[in-house]
Amino acid sequence: MSTLTWIIAASLLGGALSLLFAAILSLNARLSWLSILVSYAIGALLGAAFLNTLPEAFELSDNPTQVTMTVLIGILVFFILEKLVLWRHCHIEDCEAHDPSHGLAATATVVNHHQHDHGRSGFMVIVGDTFHNFVDGILIAAAFMVDVQLGIVTSIAIIAHEIPQEAGDFIILLNSGYTRRMAFLMNLLSSLATVVGGVLAYFMLHKMNFLVQPLLGLASASMIYVAMSDLIPGLHKRPEIHATIQQVVLILLGISSIWLVGNIFPHT
Repeated sequence: MSTLTWIIAASLLGGALSLLFAAILSLNARLSWLSILVSYAIGALLGAAFLNTLPEAFELSDNPTQVTMTVLIGILVFFILEKLVLWRHCHIEDCEAHDPSHGLAATATVVNHHQHDHGRSGFMVIVGDTFHNFVDGILIAAAFMVDVQLGIVTSIAIIAHEIPQEAGDFIILLNSGYTRRMAFLMNLLSSLATVVGGVLAYFMLHKMNFLVQPLLGLASASMIYVAMSDLIPGLHKRPEIHATIQQVVLILLGISSIWLVGNIFPHT
């Protein structure tokens, strides 16, 4: 097969497999489990940001300050985007901006309270995941353009990294009020960014290579923002000691799963 065929096949297969396994892991869960799984999703997002995307961004940059500046700008951009979404909802009667009980912390509450955040967390995580998938496509293309075996190994590593993150994305989308069908479709569309990034990188890698580092920074910013701003405040609605212990354990489990697959299938 040609290099371009390898890139397209690996991108499509990688996205399909990670999405399939993530869907099996998350869609079979009962709604009553979502309040527990949100803690795992927080860990998976933070783990992916601090153990995967940020280290890669630092490796690609000669100036660490440039990476941290990109993350800071990304957090500000996502804050503004969320404000715009809130502003759009202010045209309805029970606007979050008019009712403190529907603020960021309240709308990030878990399903035990039967409240959703009008899709804000889901929207933010899909934006970040799309950036991440696009960069994955660039990395896959770059590896295959060096060597087919290197491309295959890199694709396997990316699939292994994506499964826990995609499962976390499903949980966040469901917690944001999306139906299971819509959550699957949104993740499917997001995964197509891998193919787009791979094909564009194949034809324009020498021009697009400088975009990898800022895109990784923005993807990290999105993951951190969603976990810290939209999801963690909801956990504080269950301050009991046993609930807190459960949340901490599941957050650590989410982080550990990212670390584990990163060590079993390290990026080449």
